[in-house]
Amino acid sequence: MNDPKSTITTKFVSQIEAFGIKPSKIHRNLSSEKLVEIAVQKNEGMLITTGSLAVKTGKFTGRSPDDRYIVDDDETHDTVDWGKINHPFPLDRFDKILNKMKKFVEGKELFVFDGFVGADTENRLGIRVINDHSWQSLFARQLFVRPSAAELENHEPDFTMMCTNDFEAIPEVDGTTSNIFILINLTKKIVLIGGTSYAGEMKKSMFTIMNYLLPKRGIFPMHCSANIGKEGDTALFFGLSGTGKTSLSADPNRMLIGDDEHGWSDRGVFNFEGGCYAKCINLNQESEPQIWSAIKSGAVLENVVIDKQTLKPNFDDGSLTENTRAAYPLEYIPTAIFPSVGGNPKVIVFLTADALGVLPPVSRLTKEGAMFHFMSGYTSKLAGTERGIKEPKATFSECFGAPFMPRPAEVYANLLGDKIRKHNTVVYLINTGWSGGQYGVGKRVSIKYSRAMVTAALTGSLDIVKYRHDDLFNLDVPTECPGVPSEVLDPKATWQDKGAYDLSSKKLAQMFVDNFAKFKNVATEIVNAGTKP
Repeated sequence: MNDPKSTITTKFVSQIEAFGIKPSKIHRNLSSEKLVEIAVQKNEGMLITTGSLAVKTGKFTGRSPDDRYIVDDDETHDTVDWGKINHPFPLDRFDKILNKMKKFVEGKELFVFDGFVGADTENRLGIRVINDHSWQSLFARQLFVRPSAAELENHEPDFTMMCTNDFEAIPEVDGTTSNIFILINLTKKIVLIGGTSYAGEMKKSMFTIMNYLLPKRGIFPMHCSANIGKEGDTALFFGLSGTGKTSLSADPNRMLIGDDEHGWSDRGVFNFEGGCYAKCINLNQESEPQIWSAIKSGAVLENVVIDKQTLKPNFDDGSLTENTRAAYPLEYIPTAIFPSVGGNPKVIVFLTADALGVLPPVSRLTKEGAMFHFMSGYTSKLAGTERGIKEPKATFSECFGAPFMPRPAEVYANLLGDKIRKHNTVVYLINTGWSGGQYGVGKRVSIKYSRAMVTAALTGSLDIVKYRHDDLFNLDVPTECPGVPSEVLDPKATWQDKGAYDLSSKKLAQMFVDNFAKFKNVATEIVNAGTKP
């Protein structure tokens, strides 16, 4: 898509004035080239040999989930699943921080991106992102859906996000837990972010809003990647950060719809994003050629170590963080489709990174089993994706994205079950985590094997093989898969210490049961589809 010309219209100026900010200068929807030029001039980042802009996000190199709040008001009080994930925030304190931020940016140079979340024109959200750093506006431009010239001229934002990296909260005054904050007000339709330069907070905040709004319309919002085959067959890949969503959906034999967040309406699947935000630790051209080639002019590299002499990126260096990232527009992926939409999915893949190394690398789920595992959302938090995570840690994140799903898990699970039933969708659980032992003993499942399993699932090869039933985890496990040694398909066979495997598998099964007990009034058939310790 060609860049629409930057337009400071009378309508835009009046909108900014109505919002209540008075910058000295404001840039709207600048081109990538101009944003990079300004970022380099202001020493926000450096141009490197790939042509991309390399930046550092300072102290915070991952999301700060304990610092994200949703305003508790009449709209949200009975609809948000309050607890460890969704923290309530009082309206009066939100208003005070908003007013302080408006005063803070007065007389400053600001950058605005006007665009959309959602490739489906019937279900998209008009957004305005206001930044105090050029590179963060570039991030917004590359990750959200860019407007046409006509759409920009007539743009009416449904939600406004103000992200000021240089403004910090005072916890004892503002009621936050630290100097940084991510505040979502679903009634006033405003998001405030301060004190952190980690750009992922911007995109995840907007997706949280979509995940709250869409169920009202009967649309299933999903933390997943999606692609489509040559025959028009759509596939979904669910999984938390680091489980392989981006890598496994970037298939040269299939067209990419998107790599992170989607909606599933009666018409099919649509991407929330206009770009990709790929992990690039240990990135190499052979294993991930599409991501490698996308890191070029206009792309943003976050926290990748750069050689000061050669200006070459060292993707193997995790000294700043394991959560190194590359942000780039969808059109940098040769196989991406436009608009980013697809039909109703034929296959769904749940991706988990099992740090205990006991789950089968691939298994098939019933509808009820899919709902059980969707609500469970088992995986391992991997190093760098959140502050404080240094090594894989087993966790349950309902809906494979609890930090971004503000409604109760049952709301989303019921939508999933309805879609599977209506469209006869087949669901597989693929473990991209450890094999041959737990973390520290075994090794991660080869991405080559994971790709072979995914290919077999999508092409129907797993429809014609024999299965064995795993009584403990209540899973149907194929005894063969093209391109994968048969012994790899049986996790116990890969362990030298079979007794240790038995102990670890029973431990994980009990973890599933204990975690699922938090869900009340769940249908018996869903509970019975789960693990049986």
